[in-house]
Amino acid sequence: MRRRRPVPPAPLPQRDGVDPVRVRLPAGGPGATVRDHLVQRLSAGDGVVDGMFAAGLIVGADGRAVPADTPYAPGLFLWFHREPPAEVPVPFPLEIVHRDEHIVVVDKPHFLATTPRGAHVAQTALARLRRELGVPELGAAHRLDRLTAGLVLFTVRPEERGAYQTLFRDRLVHKEYEAVAPYDPGLELPRTVRSRIVKERGVLTAREVEGEPNALTRVELAEHRADGLGRYRLLPGTGQTHQLRVHMNALGVPILGDPLYPEVAAPVPAGDFRRPLQLLARTLAFTDPVTGVAHRFTSGRALGAWTAYEDWAAGQ
Repeated sequence: MRRRRPVPPAPLPQRDGVDPVRVRLPAGGPGATVRDHLVQRLSAGDGVVDGMFAAGLIVGADGRAVPADTPYAPGLFLWFHREPPAEVPVPFPLEIVHRDEHIVVVDKPHFLATTPRGAHVAQTALARLRRELGVPELGAAHRLDRLTAGLVLFTVRPEERGAYQTLFRDRLVHKEYEAVAPYDPGLELPRTVRSRIVKERGVLTAREVEGEPNALTRVELAEHRADGLGRYRLLPGTGQTHQLRVHMNALGVPILGDPLYPEVAAPVPAGDFRRPLQLLARTLAFTDPVTGVAHRFTSGRALGAWTAYEDWAAGQ
């Protein structure tokens, strides 16, 4: 069997805590030249790509600028920095819960994406931590949705990242979430919800379909009060996209502040940080695969709709 060519180290430094984009030219890709291929592959437009080549911003493994007319060669690696999107700073701090020579655990605020993607690049937990801690090799072991607050685990050493990612893949991390949603006295809890969830590319919402379950969540009612709200404890056994939000909605108690379930709400303007989704990754517990230490971390955040509903509802 033919061995895959190893990936060379990035010849460009990070920019604002964000890695350069790496492109590997596939076998049989479109275009006779490197320039033609990137014009067809990227969504930036030919004028932007031509400008990047003219400015020497697209480089090879040796760090030298690649000429636009370089013949297409399968397996060739290219690096460049995308022009960063205009981003409104997320005005909430990242709280460091734990830091040692192997891992960093942070308490992420609502509205901050975990890693760079799409319109969220420099204003992400990973990029901000790299800048604030001065650890350019920091990497995410897992992700939280941008709208979900709570605990996220990052790794300090790239060579150890796989060991921590494997914990999540093999479901060896105990995770507990907290949510605020309507209280339904007719809903029998606790219960374990099992269903098959699919998330199609380009579609905002995930949905439940017939078939073998791939998503499991234990739902418990922690407490409820006279205003009709309940505080729920959610224990996911799997990690499908939007799983907790989909399962709570399916039970008839959608999480407060959810812009997708039960109905997709109109987009809010950039910089609108009112009424955050009332979902919090409260607890992470696992045995460290590198040190053998048993860790248990707890978020110090509170969900605003539970502690001060009027202020949360008014967007204060």
